[in-house]
Amino acid sequence: MKRFVRVATNDGPRVGRLLDGQIEVLDHDEPLCAIAGAGAVAYRMDVTDARLLAPIHAPEVWCAGVTYERSRDARLEESQEGVADAYALVYDAPRPELFFKDAQMRRTVGPGCAIRTRSDSRWNVPEPELAVVLGERLEPVALTIGNDVSSRDIEGENPLYLPQAKIFAAACAIGPALAVPTDWAAPLEIALRIEQGDGTVIFEASTSTAGMRRTLPELVEWLVRSNPVPPGSVLLTGTGLIPPDDFSLQPGQIVQIEIEGIGALRNPVGPAT
Repeated sequence: MKRFVRVATNDGPRVGRLLDGQIEVLDHDEPLCAIAGAGAVAYRMDVTDARLLAPIHAPEVWCAGVTYERSRDARLEESQEGVADAYALVYDAPRPELFFKDAQMRRTVGPGCAIRTRSDSRWNVPEPELAVVLGERLEPVALTIGNDVSSRDIEGENPLYLPQAKIFAAACAIGPALAVPTDWAAPLEIALRIEQGDGTVIFEASTSTAGMRRTLPELVEWLVRSNPVPPGSVLLTGTGLIPPDDFSLQPGQIVQIEIEGIGALRNPVGPAT
């Protein structure tokens, strides 16, 4: 895969091509243009010397839900009586669950920055997801990693509380790179690891996008249907990895999501806001 990152420089954010441990820093900060091949190389730097930013300043971030069987089962388990039917039905329905997550990166952070939880929730979890970046014609042009941090107790109480369970300060992370696959249909392995501050692993699991109920083009087509989504927006495509029910994110922990060909998105957990 071709991979692109955004780095902090003395001249502001810049896009760079990631090649063999080095970044070819381009003369602009337009990820969609870089994917299309535009821009000259200004200089090169080692990845270890770079401060990586979110790989795109997305005008909007959207999410798809219940796209894996494991996600459906988790929704059924967390939901109170009378709520579960909604999630059981949407898994097999033609129309997917789509919801708004963020605008203008107000609630989204990049690699190394703190994700956060809701102060009025007792059950907060990361949701590791493959994410799709939309191009100028609202077609998929790149992939990245997304973390849809969620408050499961709030969502399970009532489906009308979904925005409150999903939309809050630093409830989303994307990065570290934008990857342009040669085969969009090829399944990708997704690995989640949650550590204590001292590096002790407290949860570890993996899955594959082969288990997705819907295809990436299908989800994108539904997202842009009668919906003026701006180019550069990001769609998180659902999770198949759910920590155990007795787990909730705590300050000081570290969440790492790794997807082959894209990289590893690593974020500390900060205090609730």
